[in-house]
Amino acid sequence: MGSGIYNIGVSALRAAQAGMTVTSHNIANANTPGFTRQEIVQTAMLPQNTGNGFFGQGANVTNVIRRYDQFLSGQVLEAQTRSSNLATQSDLAQQLSNLLGDSSGGLTPTLQDFFGAVNEVANSPESVAARQTLLGSAQSLVNRLQTLDGRMNEIRDDLNGQISESVSQINSYAKQIAALNDTIVKMQAQTPGQPPNDLLDQRDQLINELSKEIRVSTISHPDGTLDVFIGSGQTLVIGNQTATLQTRASATDPSALEVVYFNNNKVSAIPEGSLQGGQLGGYLNFRSEVLDPAVNTLGRIAISLADIFNQQNQQGLDLKGALGGDMFTMAAPRVTASTNNIGNSVLTATISSTSELTAEDFSIKFDGTSYNVVNLTSGNTIQSYTAAQLAAGQTVPGIGLTLQLTAGSIADVAGDSFLVRPTVDAATNIALAITDPNKIAAASPVRSGASLANMGNATISAPTVNGLPLDANLQQPITITFTNATTYTVSGTGAPVGPQAYTAGADIVINGWTVKIDGTPVANDSFTVGANTNASTDGSNALLMAALQTANTMLNGTTSVQGAYGQLVSQIGTQTRELSVTSKAQDSMLKQITAAQQSASGVNLDEEAANLMKYQQAYQAAAKAMQIAQSMFESLLQLGG
Repeated sequence: MGSGIYNIGVSALRAAQAGMTVTSHNIANANTPGFTRQEIVQTAMLPQNTGNGFFGQGANVTNVIRRYDQFLSGQVLEAQTRSSNLATQSDLAQQLSNLLGDSSGGLTPTLQDFFGAVNEVANSPESVAARQTLLGSAQSLVNRLQTLDGRMNEIRDDLNGQISESVSQINSYAKQIAALNDTIVKMQAQTPGQPPNDLLDQRDQLINELSKEIRVSTISHPDGTLDVFIGSGQTLVIGNQTATLQTRASATDPSALEVVYFNNNKVSAIPEGSLQGGQLGGYLNFRSEVLDPAVNTLGRIAISLADIFNQQNQQGLDLKGALGGDMFTMAAPRVTASTNNIGNSVLTATISSTSELTAEDFSIKFDGTSYNVVNLTSGNTIQSYTAAQLAAGQTVPGIGLTLQLTAGSIADVAGDSFLVRPTVDAATNIALAITDPNKIAAASPVRSGASLANMGNATISAPTVNGLPLDANLQQPITITFTNATTYTVSGTGAPVGPQAYTAGADIVINGWTVKIDGTPVANDSFTVGANTNASTDGSNALLMAALQTANTMLNGTTSVQGAYGQLVSQIGTQTRELSVTSKAQDSMLKQITAAQQSASGVNLDEEAANLMKYQQAYQAAAKAMQIAQSMFESLLQLGG
């Protein structure tokens, strides 16, 4: 009997010692990232039948398990990947918002200075100093547009580096997970049913770190391996084998890196929409949904500003009495043929209407029969053309572009494509086209006058030019003579033939200009319209330039240049606020889920301290039982002697 009690005491001592060992291990790793609280699994040994009942044989420690909650851990992974994704986008969007919304470094103050200088020229068209100030303000405006665009492209270049770093980090985690898979399988094969808990924790921690880079899902197997999938289901780790992510220049946009999948010696591009979650998804989302549209929008503002000023300057006379030319140079749309194209056709794009330009990019894809114009923002096909139609040149409705295809020596095949970015280069390539202040066409090319002999009270307005192209007879002298109060005749080159009905205030359109005559004329009253010979003191065309500050010349006549920039700042600010609020909410959710997961799986030092006391008391009690058993055994020996 003493021997049995002694052996039971030994088993109790060993169980208490195992409990103290595991508890001490928990305490030591309370601050180890990813560590999961461990517990011993203690069972009673098989009892012995003595004929007088079944007597217990003590305790046995069968296993050491970790308090792992798969459901909560999965929630942590999803919350972590969303939190990392939103935080990444929020930080980047804040940089962009600060850049564009800067009260001193943004575009708004420079635009205001520029239009202020235009007004000064309108007030003092003969002043060379005012004209020189306008050229200086125009150059400052060009510089500011180029600076803003350059800074945004620096952010874009930085994104390439961050994308590459994230891909490298993902590959590193994949290799470590695969190596742990291999080790775990071997260890479980040596001791079936005895999981290597610390290695499992290390693997789970690596998966948690991986989820910060990209969305992760896993599948566990009985042998202990864990298969890892990323994004929308791409395999990253299978057992001890890994696939690899790589970066390369986009086939249609060499300035942007794309992520490709390398597995079984095959490389395939991964659509950006499949790489969601984590920092990598955040970088890609920010680039496609915030940064690139902002670059395109700033380019649209630059190209619209250049176009409307060029057109207005061409409709005026400079200080020397010559017709004006361009004030700014404009960038052409960027067209890039995919490096994967089989054919070598050349596609060109020109701007047909700056008012219709959007801030979107387009793909021209050949399907074997037609070339489809696809809006890359919406994914919708806008128009389809045959090769013959595109060869003749086609103005695409609603996007302000004309496309033309020049066939190459190798015919295009299905899948060949071109990327068209209408405004991406506009802000960086805008430049001042004139340096001579005399070239500012502040005056109108035509002027009107009334005969001093007129007896009626009719008056004539200043003529307005009807736009480009200029009529060949624009500056030819025209005389309007009234035969009575309701009829007039016109003489001069380009004049309409025969009597004309007179309506007070109605437009009179001749030779590309428009005037209005109001009032009641009498017979023989006459008015003239002809070349402006007083260009040095006429600022009427400069006034029209100044009016462009608030004229709705963009987005199909719905907003002005300054309004469009305000919309850009507002849009980026709204996106930044949304990302900030959503990121904070997601971070709070992550903390809540992590707290729930830690309450189930984390180490509670107070609880472990209580366990230490419990196992200490069990150890002492077991030792006392062994001591009593020993004493009983010695007493029996004495009786036998």
